Amino acid sequence: MARNRPQSPRAPRPAGRRRPGPGAEAGGWAASTVLVTGGAGFVGSLTCTDLLDHGYEVIVVDDYSNSTPRVFSRVERVAGRFVGAVYQLDIRDRPALSAVFERHSVDAVVHFASHKSEDRSTRTPVGYYDANVGGTTSLLRTMHEHGVHHLVYHSSYAVYGDAGRGPLDERTPPRPVTPYAMSKWVCERILEDICRHCPQCTVVALRCSTPAGAHPSGLLGEDQRNAPDSLLPRMALVADGRRPRLDVRGDDHPTRDGTLVRDYLHVMDAVEAHRVALDHLVDRPGMTVYNLARNRGSSVHDVISAFTAATGRPVPYDVLPGDPGAVPELVADSTALTRAWGWRPARDLADVCRDTWHFQCLNPHGYRDPAPRTGENA
Repeated sequence: MARNRPQSPRAPRPAGRRRPGPGAEAGGWAASTVLVTGGAGFVGSLTCTDLLDHGYEVIVVDDYSNSTPRVFSRVERVAGRFVGAVYQLDIRDRPALSAVFERHSVDAVVHFASHKSEDRSTRTPVGYYDANVGGTTSLLRTMHEHGVHHLVYHSSYAVYGDAGRGPLDERTPPRPVTPYAMSKWVCERILEDICRHCPQCTVVALRCSTPAGAHPSGLLGEDQRNAPDSLLPRMALVADGRRPRLDVRGDDHPTRDGTLVRDYLHVMDAVEAHRVALDHLVDRPGMTVYNLARNRGSSVHDVISAFTAATGRPVPYDVLPGDPGAVPELVADSTALTRAWGWRPARDLADVCRDTWHFQCLNPHGYRDPAPRTGENA
């Protein structure tokens, strides 16, 4: 894979500049400058917006293999602030990544960069392990060399695999069934082991359920070109008339209506939890794992019904043969996270559907369209 050297930052700032972190007034440690890997992606870009909105300095690295640099003008428009710097690079390119750490005084890292399709991972497993595990170890080695020891890791509830019917809590032994899920589980094990041997390291791993929806402004969402496996963007394309019908992968699974059941978490709830995690990175030594979920499963039929009710648009569909290896039901329990931080999701499936549709209406061709003018964000 071609590797790119860091480009000049889009909005250069003095290197090594530190200030009290956004949470410093409450006492204790607080991050000020945060490096976001995969910051141009769906959850990553919205997390950048949320961090900027809460006073953090944000540095981004992304290779754009599953994203576009066009997103940053929208991030800055929603946040009303500039991203500190954006570098196009593959985090496996350690010299390029090291140059970013040399240029900026990074306090903590939020790590999203990974390949994310479970279906594709079964066809290219080596590539998924190389990108997801190799990228994580490259990042960790570079962080260690530059004295950065605090990390929020975007994991996935896919690690539970076929561990059983949910909601599944953090005590449930993971049983990943795809290379994607296994790569996330391997990264968690690596992070845990590093924290065991490096007492200065602290990690919060968030096992995120299926993120969906969009920013309420309609400026930021899941670009359809980069989400071929995601149910809600595919549903929005059908409702918009850009695809004739939705493909439903099986209706004979052992679930209440035969279709796959997943926990669809509004992306804004997910990004807020990642930001809150920064404030809790040093609550305890070592690594802490939390589920990040709505604690409620929705079948494909449930989502179709909710989307139609929220948008007034019917979603015609065809049932195709299901993948016999698919996990029928995957729902996580985030009670531990609520007890620890007081975090709980504030949005429901209707909000997910409504915001997905709003983004589709304003961006029928994704980020290839000019940024729309939308209310107070115009």
